[in-house]
Amino acid sequence: MRAWHDQMQRMLDEIDACIRAHENDEMTLHVLSERLGYSAFYISRKFREISGMQFRAYLRLRRLAFALCEVRDTNRGFLEIALDYGFSSHEAFTRAFREAYGVTPSAYRRQPVPVSLRTCLHPFDCYLIGKEENGMMNTTEDVKTYFVTIPAHKFLHIRNYESIGFWDFWQKQNQIPGQDCETICALLAGVRGKLDDLGDSGMSSGSGQVIAYINEPTGRICSWGIPLAEAYGARLPSGWQGEVPPQMQLMDVPEGEYIVFEHGPFDAEKETAAVETRIEAAMKAFDYPASGYALDMTPGRVFYYFHDPARYFRYVRPVKRCAE
Repeated sequence: MRAWHDQMQRMLDEIDACIRAHENDEMTLHVLSERLGYSAFYISRKFREISGMQFRAYLRLRRLAFALCEVRDTNRGFLEIALDYGFSSHEAFTRAFREAYGVTPSAYRRQPVPVSLRTCLHPFDCYLIGKEENGMMNTTEDVKTYFVTIPAHKFLHIRNYESIGFWDFWQKQNQIPGQDCETICALLAGVRGKLDDLGDSGMSSGSGQVIAYINEPTGRICSWGIPLAEAYGARLPSGWQGEVPPQMQLMDVPEGEYIVFEHGPFDAEKETAAVETRIEAAMKAFDYPASGYALDMTPGRVFYYFHDPARYFRYVRPVKRCAE
């Protein structure tokens, strides 16, 4: 079973590639069979066992997710979009769209309210399924440290005042109706305009969804003595005026200075823990007084954490200049 969990993200990536190539369900399953070395029947059975969803049902939802982004972000005709993503007619597409999202394509284009773009796996899955790592570092790039000024923006999120770490955060959130990992990630995937979104239909490591820690007087005291609330959400432009899902909060984050601790690309399956340890050591050893800066503990300032193995592992911490 562990090996199949490790294969799941590869499977999802291959499925998305097939959808982009406008291949039908049979061809998609054939491609997966060839690339993974298992029969189509076995892949379908294991997919359902791990995800709790029929393989073809997942394909249908993913095709709808890609189509929704086309409806939202382009002026293409609905029939053209429908045919591109495997629907036989405008009517069939409209019916499936309404069943999935509770709104017709035309109504959604006029007013793109938050909808749930569901997927099977949670982001940062290595933290949630207890993936074992060898602790060895194959990457050679050291942690880079630099200061940046981040413009004012908004942060759409949920927060928890008691959790300790990402795994514990979702364990606690999953006990709250409507704030579980699948629901929140799916809703954020449907939000337009995320600053960190790489444009992959909102379901990749570059989906614009980030972990954050908010300086919060009522939060849990962290290891460096600051009361923080752990949060998960998406950064949005300062002028964003979309609809806020009822279970989320929207906060204004003013322009501010930050220090960034960053490690370059790494093997997520084998090196995540080692990279995190290396960055934590760099943060602990950093000489703030010598830099002329100090961590900013002002309530409302936000720490961001980005885990995108293909690009970087990055901690972004708010700072302020020390008085001379």
